[in-house]
Amino acid sequence: MQARSALFDLYGDHLRPRGGRAAVAALVRLLAPLGITAPAVRTAVSRMVRQGWLHPLRLPTGPGYGITPKAARRLDAAGARIYRTQRSGGPANAWTGRFDLITLEPPAHRGARARLVANLGFLGYGSIDASTWIAPRPGEGVDALLTEAGVRYDRFSAEHSGGTEGAVKLVARAWDLEAIAAAYGEFVERLNPLVSGVGPATPDERAYAVRFTLVHAWRAFLFRDPQLPPALLPARWAGTAAAAFFDHHALRLRPAADRFVDACLTLN
Repeated sequence: MQARSALFDLYGDHLRPRGGRAAVAALVRLLAPLGITAPAVRTAVSRMVRQGWLHPLRLPTGPGYGITPKAARRLDAAGARIYRTQRSGGPANAWTGRFDLITLEPPAHRGARARLVANLGFLGYGSIDASTWIAPRPGEGVDALLTEAGVRYDRFSAEHSGGTEGAVKLVARAWDLEAIAAAYGEFVERLNPLVSGVGPATPDERAYAVRFTLVHAWRAFLFRDPQLPPALLPARWAGTAAAAFFDHHALRLRPAADRFVDACLTLN
């Protein structure tokens, strides 16, 4: 688990509801159970400051860092998708029958292209080719993303002339649903022994570390699964069972994880 990625998870899952700020010493304590060293935490924090995700501040418990408005928007959007069934009473997957379609001129620089691909994937877009992207619903903040990336683009609201059958075929071109389904199955198989080993007698630190690992692994699907509406998905979609598995254990382990986080934040 990389320190920068873990910090995003930590701020999004635990610190955002607590004001989005923490002392450096607390960050180090909170990532230590994941095997992340203090120098790695400090290096990652400095990088996130340069990228506009964090800003330095002074807290009663010492020097620390808070999230920027840019980070708050990104973390809130991620949180809504991570806990999509818990927060809304069910997946937000109603579909109007139309796609949000983007045509763009890809950046010439390889690094800029890679960042754009990752960010569009995070917002739920799949690529037909390097210049054409679709999503089953408009991605929040996509215009700001493309403008910030400095690419020329056009957006359309498009309905497939072949109806749902044509739309399903288009989806199969934009996303490898078999690979995503296999990843969901592997997620449950890999995490089940870990989370099942945590019970009422498990120390809070251990429960926190296991839950953190669970959320970290689940968060990876934000870049892979666009959360398509049922009409565009295969029958018995593997993501449904995986979401139920995640919801159950994330909720079950939350109280112990919260106790550990609160204890780390109050230490000087």
